[in-house]
Amino acid sequence: MELQFFGERLAQIRLAKGVSARDMSLSIGQSANYINKIENKKAFPSMTMFFYICDYLNISPQDFFDESNRRPEQAAVLIEDLKRLDEQELSHIAWLVKRLLCKS
Repeated sequence: MELQFFGERLAQIRLAKGVSARDMSLSIGQSANYINKIENKKAFPSMTMFFYICDYLNISPQDFFDESNRRPEQAAVLIEDLKRLDEQELSHIAWLVKRLLCKS
């Protein structure tokens, strides 16, 4: 695992959540500059701390490493909501998504 990828991905997800590195560091029980060190490629979290980071960001470890998912927290919430829809409702949502993607 490259420090560069890890730090950049952490910053991307943290910024999408709208939280400062300092606040995140303190919220997971670390020193004020802990997340900053990771994002600046000066440190690498332990596996345990990685799981705490994912919990704090409300994402799975798999979501963390999925670079194509730019907003993993929002995607996870949407997926949970989609699971509650019936087949016809899902078809409507799928149609709408396809239409939106065609306009991009």
